Amino acid sequence: MTADKSLGQNWLKNREILDEIAELADNGEVKLCVEIGPGLGTLTASLLRHFEKVIAVEFDSKLAENLPKSFPGKNLEVVNEDILKYDFESLGEPYMVAGNIPYYITSPIIKKVLEVRNRPVRVVLLMQKEVAERILDEKETMLSLFVKNYARVFAGPVVRKGEFTPQPKVDSQVIVMEPFVQPIVDEKVFDLIRKGFLAPRKKLAHNLAGLMSREELMKVFRACDIPEDARPGDVSLEKWGKLYKKIM
Repeated sequence: MTADKSLGQNWLKNREILDEIAELADNGEVKLCVEIGPGLGTLTASLLRHFEKVIAVEFDSKLAENLPKSFPGKNLEVVNEDILKYDFESLGEPYMVAGNIPYYITSPIIKKVLEVRNRPVRVVLLMQKEVAERILDEKETMLSLFVKNYARVFAGPVVRKGEFTPQPKVDSQVIVMEPFVQPIVDEKVFDLIRKGFLAPRKKLAHNLAGLMSREELMKVFRACDIPEDARPGDVSLEKWGKLYKKIM
């Protein structure tokens, strides 16, 4: 079947890497895995060897219709639906999430799986390497701060573009997230973070200038151990939490 470029369909064909992704998703206890965008079922095959049941959520109706035919007798449930509309709340048991996700909806997917009330035990996603690096890097972004607020995050293997069909323009990387029971900071802290990131390349003091006088702001920065010339990406989630308590 021909890939639909508009849906970001690039299928991983390296069986060793597919098996590694499934192994990363498997903690030996959880029996259910929700797969995002199974496509032709290359990752599905590996997941079915590690989990008693796989729920594969596929947006493409033709792929969703054909997928069960590749796994007769397997405990595979295929849901033809947009993953952003899928009801994770309906799952009545612990579950994992795994998938090879398209670039254009990476952030919405991550937010979806981390914000649900019954959060997955582990999330293993293959995504564009540049996005993975932004999440994993010490230089913070809005996305990295969001992820670190909701989960422990680890780097998985880098997957070269030649391992996919059709071949994308860039490499990919796996990231592993283990959601916390509760986020580290309140959502209100992100109101301040959003203000701070309005102009990411400018100094944080400039972006927050409207909240108090510069003298007061510098006093708060010193109390939070934030350099006067810090930019938004230099400030850790913990320090954003301290900053919120001092300013708001």
